[in-house]
Amino acid sequence: MKTVLLIAPFFMLQFAHSQRNITLKECDDALQKNNLLAIAGQYNITASKAAVIQARIWEQPFISAEINALNPDANRTFDIGQNGQKALAIQQLIYLGGKKRNEIKVAKSNAELAELQFEQLISNLKFELRQSFYSVYFDQKKLTSLASQSEQIETLLKSNEIQAEKGNIPLKDVVRLQSLLLNLKNDKIAVQKDVTFQKQNLALLTGIAEPINPIVDETKIIDDYTIPKYSEEELLKLAKEKNPEYLISLKQVETQEATVKLQKSLSIPDVTTGFSYDQNGGAFHNQVNFTLGIPLPLWNKNKGNIKIAQAQLGEIKANSDYKTLELQEQIRSSFALWKEQKLQYTSLSKSINQNLDAVYQGVLQNFLKRNISLFEFTDFMESYNQSTLQLNEMRKQFILSSEELNHIVNTTIF
Repeated sequence: MKTVLLIAPFFMLQFAHSQRNITLKECDDALQKNNLLAIAGQYNITASKAAVIQARIWEQPFISAEINALNPDANRTFDIGQNGQKALAIQQLIYLGGKKRNEIKVAKSNAELAELQFEQLISNLKFELRQSFYSVYFDQKKLTSLASQSEQIETLLKSNEIQAEKGNIPLKDVVRLQSLLLNLKNDKIAVQKDVTFQKQNLALLTGIAEPINPIVDETKIIDDYTIPKYSEEELLKLAKEKNPEYLISLKQVETQEATVKLQKSLSIPDVTTGFSYDQNGGAFHNQVNFTLGIPLPLWNKNKGNIKIAQAQLGEIKANSDYKTLELQEQIRSSFALWKEQKLQYTSLSKSINQNLDAVYQGVLQNFLKRNISLFEFTDFMESYNQSTLQLNEMRKQFILSSEELNHIVNTTIF
């Protein structure tokens, strides 16, 4: 038993020192540098820009040659001299109907789309980072409060168990304290589970191996989030300029319109032009010819693809209109939620923490002096526990609702 008591604090000390105190700014920097999804998104942008380069490239000229293998009249092989026979030809495909121009436009639009998708990815990752960061901070405060309460109740429980064994107090008092301690431990397990999950998420987002301990100037950040820089109408206008998901929907319409034009241009036949030289096989000696070839447009060879592209354009336009309505509703509902969270939080007294702690210490001392009953003490403890948990949850939700507005508008609005 003594060995366990010596080892346990050692491991606790090791765990405590293994944590890394870190600010939100440092987490943001680590995300930009280490996050594998962000790195993959950058490769996608590089690939899409390379596609623009590829779209600019024309077909290679085609060169062919023909030389004599057997001259039966002179009984010679490979007769390619002055009186022999050889022929050369070069041909180039010429695009008509603006095919190359439309292909380049589609590639450029896809590259711009990739950049917007990368911006959306970074925005989503940062929002997820902030959710986990602030969740860990406030949930750890819950754990600290629960641990402190559990420690004091355990001390009381041990002394009451001794008194119950002596017959000085009834056994039901011990059971009452055990029930209170069990509730505290259950609450602690539930909160610890959330903290563990959010810390794992922070590790994935930032690439930081050590458990992260968030450093937050709570008073400053809550004060900052109390007054927005813009009205609801201004937020909607700003979101239409900066929200990546909304801008992606507009860019998708533009890209598909360019795709429709490209498919229509693909139905126009291309011309193959060139020159050929024939030493003795033509109508004249050393004959030079200009060549021209074009497919006969007897039917529209790309009719099906044009209809597919047009149908997809209609679908994308409908989705874009939906995104507009969705963005409006997101701004409205998120702004309403933020105002409600702000009202709930600002209605609380700034000294509520001190008041709760002062009352808690007073009730504890009065119980130890037997000035109040066990029932009154446990009843207060249950209320105190719920109040501290709810207070921290309220602060957390207020900050998260503010961060959600920042995320939707994709700018700092506080």
